[in-house]
Amino acid sequence: MDAALIAATFIIAGFVKGVIGLGLPTIAMGLLGSLMPPSQAAALLVIPSIVTNLWQMAGGPGLGPLLRRLWPMLAGIVAGSWLGAGLLTGANTGAAMAGLGLALLAYAAVGLLPWKLPRVPPRREGWAGALVGAATGLVTAATGVFVIPAVPFLGALGLSRDELVQALGLSFTVSTLALALSLGAEGVFSAQLAWGSAAAVLPALAGMGLGNALRRRVSAEVFRRWFFLGLLALGAQLLARGLG
Repeated sequence: MDAALIAATFIIAGFVKGVIGLGLPTIAMGLLGSLMPPSQAAALLVIPSIVTNLWQMAGGPGLGPLLRRLWPMLAGIVAGSWLGAGLLTGANTGAAMAGLGLALLAYAAVGLLPWKLPRVPPRREGWAGALVGAATGLVTAATGVFVIPAVPFLGALGLSRDELVQALGLSFTVSTLALALSLGAEGVFSAQLAWGSAAAVLPALAGMGLGNALRRRVSAEVFRRWFFLGLLALGAQLLARGLG
């Protein structure tokens, strides 16, 4: 795999994250998943995802209260990833590619549709979070994408903007660590891919810096719309290739 192409992928993915606050793993998986087995693409995104999401998580108003509130969802993510271990690394790469395409299509549809999930009542956050976390963990283990259904659920908790950004960083960090453990247990996260993943950190951070600069000059909502339209096309292409 061409190192320049991997670097360009993470610059683009970091740029998107810099503008709208999320999307680095999704973009990286979508682009790299069309060029290599999805399990290898997932291994490459591990370290850039951890670094950028720790940065995002550390900049919020208060990590302790969020951990106490979201721990059932986070535990569910770990459990779901463990239950789904091996789905992404199996011999049927076509099925993994089709699953990745479906995950991108679902995420794009959620982002483009005008409706939002109703507010989750506080008394239901615990068990609902555990179920959402388990589903997110299974999707992560099968596709390397960890935004569905975690992102819509977090958006329905009534968090402030800063709390939501920090909660996303927390959720994505746990999902990435769970994915790394799953890939490591299956022997996919090799030393060579680990070095490649580490080398992708700088392009990802450079892209984030560019995206942060652009965020002040363009409408984030317009950019989000084009982002989700692009994911829609990418997801459809991966689905067709996986089923073909």
